[in-house]
Amino acid sequence: MNGPLLEIRGISKRFGGLQALEDLSFDVSKGEIVGLIGPNGAGKSTLFNTLVGLHKPTAGAVRLEGKDVTGLRPHRIAKRGMTKTFQNVALFAETSVLDNVLIGALLRESVADARATARTCLERVGLADVAEKAASDLSFPERARVEVARGLATRPKVLLLDEVMAALNRVEMEEIMVLIRSLREDGLTVIVVEHHMHAIMSLCERIVVLNFGRKIAEGSPQEISRNQEVVRAYLGREYA
Repeated sequence: MNGPLLEIRGISKRFGGLQALEDLSFDVSKGEIVGLIGPNGAGKSTLFNTLVGLHKPTAGAVRLEGKDVTGLRPHRIAKRGMTKTFQNVALFAETSVLDNVLIGALLRESVADARATARTCLERVGLADVAEKAASDLSFPERARVEVARGLATRPKVLLLDEVMAALNRVEMEEIMVLIRSLREDGLTVIVVEHHMHAIMSLCERIVVLNFGRKIAEGSPQEISRNQEVVRAYLGREYA
């Protein structure tokens, strides 16, 4: 296709008297890894929830592959090719790891086919050997990978990763970054919300910065690290 894979145009979201997002616009091209950063409460998770249909925008439009998906139900947007992981890992604790991932594959496939897809996705994220474990028995890094596997099982074109590296140590973060880069090599487009600046700066080709629901900057990691408004609002003096 010509043009951006994902177009976000003038998105606003109001909850009663709270303006959570205000006139937010940017594009994402096929094969990009884009970072989304900003202080707590800046609107990052609200934007993700709006993109995948969990919230309906107050104003604006979202287009995926040139087609308007604004306000569609989450399962319809997922079927169009965009899905997200959850910031608070949302697994069914007493269910097997395989069945947690299978749920994502049921979007497009029969139970038998979904089971095979789930195994493939678990292998893709390095968890084939824990497929039959209960999700409650997993370590936190493993749970984060299961979230990614379940997203992959929907066969997305755009995958939104909401803090999948939260609470990971440096080695575990590097492993997740290797995984994300390899997914991009498979043709996936990724938008990453993350507070670990080492990860964002080394992983993303482009970064969008939010503050109080507005976009205050967009650019390469180098440009963002030198942007004085971003430094004041979020990064701090060490990036100045």
